[in-house]
Amino acid sequence: MAKVCKELNALFIHISTDYVFDGLKNAPYIESDCAKPLNNYGISKLAGEQMIATTNCRHLIMRVSGLYGLNPCRAKGGKNFVELMLSLAEAGKPIRVVDDEKVSPTFTLDIAKQISKLLTVKDSGICHSTSEGSCSWYEFAKAIFEISKIDANLSKANPGEFAIKVNRPGYSVLENHFLKSRNLNVMRNWREALEDYLLKRNNTN
Repeated sequence: MAKVCKELNALFIHISTDYVFDGLKNAPYIESDCAKPLNNYGISKLAGEQMIATTNCRHLIMRVSGLYGLNPCRAKGGKNFVELMLSLAEAGKPIRVVDDEKVSPTFTLDIAKQISKLLTVKDSGICHSTSEGSCSWYEFAKAIFEISKIDANLSKANPGEFAIKVNRPGYSVLENHFLKSRNLNVMRNWREALEDYLLKRNNTN
């Protein structure tokens, strides 16, 4: 696809991930920070980034994080993190969520709006595109229930309580430096975006 875009002089927008970083910085990652993926998924995404760059096509590599959206997530059985939390609460089950992983949960609608904004960009490069601010997964779950006015049985999971299949960065917060430096950033604060998502899902159900 990158080679075809090169031939057509078309802009190639590629979606990448926060998982290209190891999370050891413990401060928001900017685009120029050294990528050090911890797992095969991150390695494959970084390889894709590098392959695109070698074609010299006009490209933007959008690194995103913690996505959730109104369309069902096929890879996760049709439920994103928000829907999973709501379904567990509806079932009255105790909910334990990790508090030692920092992310910037991002509404896919905002990603779509950001892509539209980027169509006018003339230069190439990497652009981090995530919601502003950060939280732990526990804090995100807590906000879901607070906004939804649900009295859920939510508690913090102990470090290492859940067996993990792959290594994940404990800190996955990205800074939208590329976007801000060009006055192109349309990403909202994660809580504002979450409120909008919950309103939209309730209006469609």
